[in-house]
Amino acid sequence: MTGKIYTPVWSKYRPAILKMMIDSANEPQSYQLSNHEFKALNPKQKGGYTFALQVSSGKALSGLKDSAIAHDLWEILQLSGKASELISNATYEFSMDKQFVLRVNKISSN
Repeated sequence: MTGKIYTPVWSKYRPAILKMMIDSANEPQSYQLSNHEFKALNPKQKGGYTFALQVSSGKALSGLKDSAIAHDLWEILQLSGKASELISNATYEFSMDKQFVLRVNKISSN
């Protein structure tokens, strides 16, 4: 896995993702991303852009192994003090579907 391909787009959306993490305490959140931003970063991407990443207690529990997109999102989250604080106190699931809808779901508090 080459990594860091998608960090520019995740950096751009980091404020929105943090807000989604906070708001997901009440209900799952979703956000429509722009597919052209991902496709422009890696035009040769095969197999789609979907992923499901679960994080808890400051660690990624699942979803990193097969997805560069999820891996880069995880890196951006780790750079954010607020995101790290939220992840240390709760379990979150981040997922993206074929329509490039990013979902953030707070599963439980630790």
